[in-house]
Amino acid sequence: AEEVVREEFSARALFNRYLWFKDASAALDAKTASIKVYEARFVRLREQYADVPRREWAREDREQANLWESEMAGIVASYNLLAADFNAQMAKINWRFASVGDLPAGASEPLPRAYKPYQER
Repeated sequence: AEEVVREEFSARALFNRYLWFKDASAALDAKTASIKVYEARFVRLREQYADVPRREWAREDREQANLWESEMAGIVASYNLLAADFNAQMAKINWRFASVGDLPAGASEPLPRAYKPYQER
């Protein structure tokens, strides 16, 4: 048991975990940015058709909107899965690298303790 604790909390193991959390955090930020891009596309498309019911839009624009909705739903689902994994991993142990002043050697900034709320688009 002592050997397992030593391995799991060695500087190398902690730094590797920090890197996973850092990568996951960056991926979540990228997914959030992608969602905002899709939302901006929808806003522009809706502005273009102002008071026109969707059934009267050009067929190409309806198809494109459907495609964007499908792609955005995939990104939202992916975000939620990664956020759930991030939150679950962070909750398992009070990770030091989520606190200022307790970062492992080589780490430069603390990470968020959780990603919430999940996306519900």
